[in-house]
Amino acid sequence: MTAFFAFMNESGVVGWTILLTGVGTAILCVERVRALYFHYGMNADEFMNRVQTLVLSRKVDEALVLCSQMESKPLAKAFKTILEKADRDDETIFQAHDIAMSEAVPLYTRRLHYLSMLANVATLLGLLGTIHGLILSFQAVAQADPAAKQHLLANGISVSMYTTALGLVVAIPAMVLYSFLVSRQNSLIEQATEKCSKLTELLTSAHIPNLTRQTLFPDNGVAPSVQPPNPNIKAS
Repeated sequence: MTAFFAFMNESGVVGWTILLTGVGTAILCVERVRALYFHYGMNADEFMNRVQTLVLSRKVDEALVLCSQMESKPLAKAFKTILEKADRDDETIFQAHDIAMSEAVPLYTRRLHYLSMLANVATLLGLLGTIHGLILSFQAVAQADPAAKQHLLANGISVSMYTTALGLVVAIPAMVLYSFLVSRQNSLIEQATEKCSKLTELLTSAHIPNLTRQTLFPDNGVAPSVQPPNPNIKAS
């Protein structure tokens, strides 16, 4: 711990600023990893098959209950938005699809761009520290008396090296994690786009004739009260 504080004191104000940037980067990384790999992850194929089976069986009410149970998942929330318009005309269903995707995509993409920004900021702060250290070194050469010149020159060089190293220590892991998270984000968006398109096609397909509220909800066109299903859907 003593060595750490000595290192930070050598790096100066810029070094502490880089450290704060690193803390913010770490918090953001943890939040996005939890969201993209755990909270939003699900077995999309199994979920799609379950909803498709319910829709083909004219059990849209149960499909809606299933989606409501998993509404914390963007894909399930998008399905619910589309299924709520299952009894409407094709144009309304397509509009529901667009609305569902416009709501789901920001959940996958939010705050991730800040990670790239913080990595760049850390690199630039390291460069700023380098310049600051060089300024101190030149000042030592130009102004200091011979007895103190060597010490001040070494101090300026150490500030340059410490801040450069600290900036890279923050920026390199951040950029690597950013690449993995962007890949995961794009994968989830593609998955949601594919599944929502399939659901929309299913609802508007000629293979499902007379998709009206009366056929979907036969009890006077009102969705019956059902016990929520207990699907065994595993998160991926």
